This record gives sequence, structure tokens and C-alpha cells, in this order.
Amino acid sequence: MMKFGTVAIIGRSNVGKSTLLNRLLNEKIAIVSEKPQTTRTRILGVVHAPGAQIALLDTPGLHKPEHLLNRRMVRTAVETLEEADLLFVLMEATSLPGPGDLLVLDHVKAAVKKHARPVILVLNKIDLVNKMKLLPVIEAYARLYPWTEVVPVSAQTGDNVDRLLDITVSHLPDGEAAYDEETITDQSMRTLAAEIIREKLLRQTHEEVPYSIAVEIDQFVEEGKLARISASILVERETHKAIVIGKHGERLKAVGTEARLDMERGFGMKVFLQLWVKVREAWREDEHALSELGY
Repeated sequence: MMKFGTVAIIGRSNVGKSTLLNRLLNEKIAIVSEKPQTTRTRILGVVHAPGAQIALLDTPGLHKPEHLLNRRMVRTAVETLEEADLLFVLMEATSLPGPGDLLVLDHVKAAVKKHARPVILVLNKIDLVNKMKLLPVIEAYARLYPWTEVVPVSAQTGDNVDRLLDITVSHLPDGEAAYDEETITDQSMRTLAAEIIREKLLRQTHEEVPYSIAVEIDQFVEEGKLARISASILVERETHKAIVIGKHGERLKAVGTEARLDMERGFGMKVFLQLWVKVREAWREDEHALSELGY
């Protein structure tokens, strides 16, 4: 009998949700950054396991939103949490539960009250913690909620991720596969291109700049084994534009080179990439702009 189910990966910002998604897929489909609130939309990753198919749903980090963009991000996470057959609640093994973790737990309790299903506590980043210090963290979380399973992992190194996969399959409902064998994500190449550019910008910029950046693909044309891509980087202020471009255009050039190389590896073709930087004031509060950008 085949098993199929949807699994929402939820947690506060920066706990490693996207890293775990990429690790479970053995493919990079979600961008990763040390900066919080990197993931802005729901990202599907399909795991094809023996006798089972798992639709993993990476979600934006649950946090207290300041902008319309952030409110939409939190709403996306909550909706995904409410719909999924099974929940991965990602917390860090490196520290005891804090206010952000308790906020996540409140959302979990509300969702499970509406619709009961397995809830797996995934304690991430065990590569950064002494094993003796792990037990008090597990005990602290055990007092907060009756978890279906508790699985310590390292999404970064892959430690114990196979066990997480086996446990997940054991809790999936019976059902037919929803995706063909070739499908690993619903992200189009166009979307992936925009996200790759944004990932490089996140690494190259600091302070408030990363949060006010969006990337819009103006043109994506495939010509045989070549993709011609033109993209606009949107920022909210002229000062941010200057930061993104950098002295003599060096930062923008570095972002373009890194993004192009990543795309060529991921898409399996040559990429000709052009980047422009445009100021669009307060786009994070603009319903129309957010919808155009896919948020």
C-alpha cells in the first residue's frame, strides 16, 4: 500500500527550515541565509521514498509582523500549518525554549485543536551542541507539549535526517502519490532564478537592506542550451540602491556572477544574466506590488 501526505515545516525565523528541506530532498530548491525571514512564500519539495511520497512544505518563519509583507508571510505559514497532514515543528537544540518558540507552539496548539494530526518536534543544530546539554532541552520541550515524536537532527550535516524520514513515513496516511517521479518542486525556473539572486544579495548586504529587497524577473528566454535572464532588484530607498550597486558597481557585479554560476549548475545550461536596481518606495506595504512579486 502506498503512503502519501503533506508535511508542514514550521518554526520561528532562522531555525534551519529551508536547510532541512534541501537536505531531505538532496537538492537545493530553497535559498538559505543567516538572516531571519529569508523564506517569504510556501515552497513545495517532493520526497520520493520507498512505498511513500512526502510533500514537504517549507514556510516563512513565524514572527511578530511589522509590514504588510510580513503579515502575508505569517498568514502563509499559519494556513500551511492548518492544512498539512503532519507537522515538523523545528526548534534549536542549542537553547532552551524562548518567547519566539512559545509563539510557534501557540500556533501549533490552535491548529491541532481544530484538526488533530501527528506533531514531530525536530530539534535542529545538534552538531553545535554537546550531547550532555541536549537532554535538558528535550526535557524542557517535553513539558510544553505531548509530541508524537522527538527527533534531534542536524540539517547542516545530515545527522539523523534518515531516521526523521523513516519516522515521517510511518505516520503518513495511506494514499496514492500526487506527483510524478520526476517532480521535486513546484518552483519554476523563473522563480528559482529570482530567489537565487535574492540569496546572493542577502549575503552581500547588511542592516535593514536585505529585508527591503525583492527581485522581479523581467525576461526569461530559453534559446536551446542558453537562458537569457533580465531581472530588476527592487529597493525602497536611493541609499539602498547605492549599497546594492556598491563602489564602481562591484557588489552588483559580484551578485550577478555568483547568481549566474548557481543558475548554470541548477539549470544545466549557460546563463546570460542582466541585473538592474530600481527604487520602489514602500513596496512592502503595497498590496499590488506584493501580488505582482508573488507574495
